[in-house]
Amino acid sequence: MQPYELTLSAAADAIRTRRLSPVELVDSVLDRVEQTEPRHRAYVNVTAERARRAAREAADDIAAGRHRGPLHGVPMGLKDLIDVAGEATSASSRVRAGHRARADSTVAARLAAAGAVLVGKTHTHEFAYGLTTPQTGNAWDPDRVAGGSSGGSAVAVAAGTATFALGTDTGGSIRAPAALNGVVGLKPTYGLVPRHGVTSLSWSLDHVGPITRTAEDAALVLTALAGHDPRDPASLA
Repeated sequence: MQPYELTLSAAADAIRTRRLSPVELVDSVLDRVEQTEPRHRAYVNVTAERARRAAREAADDIAAGRHRGPLHGVPMGLKDLIDVAGEATSASSRVRAGHRARADSTVAARLAAAGAVLVGKTHTHEFAYGLTTPQTGNAWDPDRVAGGSSGGSAVAVAAGTATFALGTDTGGSIRAPAALNGVVGLKPTYGLVPRHGVTSLSWSLDHVGPITRTAEDAALVLTALAGHDPRDPASLA
């Protein structure tokens, strides 16, 4: 088994026990990106140098005894509605070409604090307004639909180009692509995961949640994401 094939829980255990370095895991995932992206097109952009730098920093921290938990050194993809400071948030639309986020969304900040490593921003149906993600091919057969609007995130996890990813769900946009690509997609309770810094489709229905390979992995990611944020008026206290 190659590192990119590991579940989040298995990768976390291997990193914690020093049987696997974050550098090895991230390199394996980036190699997989090079192999599969021409067919799957899961990513709007891949932040390879940023990922390698973060992996080296994670490896140094862990070697020094500063292990942050199960997401430390683990590569992830973020749906391209989710702001990351200095990176583009295009919502897979030419209308937002060149847009750069000035600050991290709450979920990106929480994942960074947990030590997760950003591989890139994943495709969405334009502005999340649909259920196909037409730019992206299904992980098992690129000639078939990936589902949407979090299709890029689901394909990245299923294809091994992210160990986990985040999507958003307003009317099935995490659950549909997860089902079509054979992975786990969790739509959290409304208000459990903050949406500050996430491009909205419908503020009264939007959710941010994990796409993973197992239910255990989804629980690990949700634990890092959940919690009150006063900048989201719907956030649970």
